[in-house]
Amino acid sequence: QEQLVESGGGLVQPGGSLRLSCAASGSIDGRYGTAWYRQAPGKQRQLVAAITSGGTTTYDDSVKGRFTISRDNAKITAYLQMNSLKSDDTAVYYCSFYRAGRNYWGQGTQVTVSS
Repeated sequence: QEQLVESGGGLVQPGGSLRLSCAASGSIDGRYGTAWYRQAPGKQRQLVAAITSGGTTTYDDSVKGRFTISRDNAKITAYLQMNSLKSDDTAVYYCSFYRAGRNYWGQGTQVTVSS
């Protein structure tokens, strides 16, 4: 059974950094694309960053230059390096692996940016 396990969230001060990880298992392999989404209280879930199986990346304008998405195809694990964090980055972050109409989600990890 496919499963995504996220880790790395927590409380950080403004300007700090966090690295989120998302480990996939089951039939998920390197042909899947990967994305990170976030959902703040009272707001819709939004796409933060995505990376294709070939390594092409896209970012929401709000995180460009601060966040970096990457993946390790051998480990079937995705990462989101978040630097220069702001209070507006506070949200629950979800990872997603997708391919050919299939989309699997992680359980979500809370990121809180506060002094």
